[in-house]
Amino acid sequence: MSMQAESGSWALTEKEKQTLRLIVRGHDAKSVARNLGLSVHTINERLRDARRKMAVSSSREAARLLLEAEDGARSPTPDLLRDVEIGEDESGVDVDQAETPISGVRPVDRSPRLIIGVLLMTFALGLLALAVLPPAGAPPSAALTVLQTAPDAAVVDAARQWLVLVDQARWDDSYRGTGTAFQKLNTAEVWAATSEKVRVPLGAVLSRTFVSQQDLPAPPAGYQVVKFHTRFANKEEAIETVSLERERGAWRIVGVTIE
Repeated sequence: MSMQAESGSWALTEKEKQTLRLIVRGHDAKSVARNLGLSVHTINERLRDARRKMAVSSSREAARLLLEAEDGARSPTPDLLRDVEIGEDESGVDVDQAETPISGVRPVDRSPRLIIGVLLMTFALGLLALAVLPPAGAPPSAALTVLQTAPDAAVVDAARQWLVLVDQARWDDSYRGTGTAFQKLNTAEVWAATSEKVRVPLGAVLSRTFVSQQDLPAPPAGYQVVKFHTRFANKEEAIETVSLERERGAWRIVGVTIE
């Protein structure tokens, strides 16, 4: 990293830094504008100036560099941890704010604050998602085939009841309903903290309609993937995808996303 990046000496204004700090927390230009009570045009101007000063092409890269520079210069302050409102994304997202591919995320030894930030950047409106993939040693030819299946009332009901626990912010209860694979990757504390930041801002559920159930024949015993079309108070159109695995005589949740 250059000395300029290490010291953060890009001559950024405080307003530009404020905007980049929100970007690294998972906002896009629209939600930053709502958060600060400004126009999207003003936010895009700030981001454009920051990218020019930092000689990068991506606002997320600029935000990451600023965060690293500030972490190296001082310990996190309450102001950086205070990001209590995450604006709901609308269907259109600026090209510069494209999500980081799940395959591009690597384990990083960072503070809990930064770990949450990475999760929010990666799964902008997704709760902690467990990607259902073949084992690391599976041969390339073992391609998965997702099969559309007739709805299984028990599976659909298990997914729906678990989502109700999340709607009610019952993080501990919902965590107990997850499977071993999920719990190996996510502690109850991380699940609760991320849910607070990602799910709560969506608001109350206005309606939740079953869309489909699919069978994913991945090892060890396959997964059921259930989709719902959901309307939230602060997001009118969303697709909730819940992945379930049969474990200890019950259907357990191993993944959930909100798109």
